Amino acid sequence: MKILGIGVDIVQNQRITKLIRNKKFLQRIFSKDEINFSKKGNSINNFYAKRFAAKESFSKALGTGIRGKLAFKDIIILNEKFGKPFYKKTKKIDNLIKKKFKIKKYNLFLSISDEKDYSIAFTVLQAI
Repeated sequence: MKILGIGVDIVQNQRITKLIRNKKFLQRIFSKDEINFSKKGNSINNFYAKRFAAKESFSKALGTGIRGKLAFKDIIILNEKFGKPFYKKTKKIDNLIKKKFKIKKYNLFLSISDEKDYSIAFTVLQAI
């Protein structure tokens, strides 16, 4: 197993709180699944801040940033039954990673956390 990329991002929660008031921003950055899931939690602002940081972190692990063939909305963060966050492996993400790194199988690891003022995300992209 080989580490193909790592990424980390930190976001000031207040910045995202201002941005999510704009519905166009929400629809451009987040998937329908993410928007629907946000309604189940208590801290909607931190929910979006953590996911924004995770999307940036993913793009850094991939080594491309958000541009060209990769848009924020392409990166979807969901939660397992007990709350552990994970990246949804869509066809687009799958093809992008396999083509860029010339691999067949990979793992994506995600850790997100927040504190009063900041949210942070850490991503590892690993070839199997």
